[in-house]
Parts: sequence; C-alpha cells; structure tokens
Amino acid sequence: MADAMDRKRELVRQHPANELARFSLGKALFDEGDFAGAREHLGVALERKPDWMVVQILLGKCALAMGDRDGARAAFERARRLAVAQHHEGPLAEMEQALVDLDEPG
Repeated sequence: MADAMDRKRELVRQHPANELARFSLGKALFDEGDFAGAREHLGVALERKPDWMVVQILLGKCALAMGDRDGARAAFERARRLAVAQHHEGPLAEMEQALVDLDEPG
C-alpha cells in the first residue's frame, strides 16, 4: 500500500490545487486512521469545492475520531444541509443519525 500512498502524495505535490488529488490522498489517510493528515487534505479539497458533501462528511468523521465533538457537529450539520440541497437521501439519513448520536451521553 505504501506505493499507492506514495503515488497519491506525489500527485498532490505535482498538483497541489487539484481537489481530486487532495480528496484521494485525504480519503486514503482517513482509511489508514491518520485523521489529522486526512483533515488537512480534505480541507483543501472542500475549499476548492465547498458543496462536496462526501468531503464534508469525512471531515466530520475526522473531527469525531479526534475527539472534537463540536467540530464534528458543525461538519455534520453542513453535510446535512448539502444532502438536502442535493437530494441525497442516504447521506441525509446518515447525517441525521450522526447528529442524534452526538446528542447521546457518552
């Protein structure tokens, strides 16, 4: 897997403003559990494409994994609004449940 990750990093080095390259690396880092690294690259992707709902969801999951419940809540609320605006029922249900889960003591 290091080779695939190296290729993703090199693509970001070559094209730092490319939101798809940033997403690809951010998602790979997320999948490996490097939530801080993922947040950095996903954040750049979201800056380039603010209505990218999947990236917004992943940023919320990064925040939650890093213990930032307020950041997760804000990200999930933004993702919920995007899901409504973009008519995505599955992600909308996921975000509504994530917000309910955040309200549970725990």
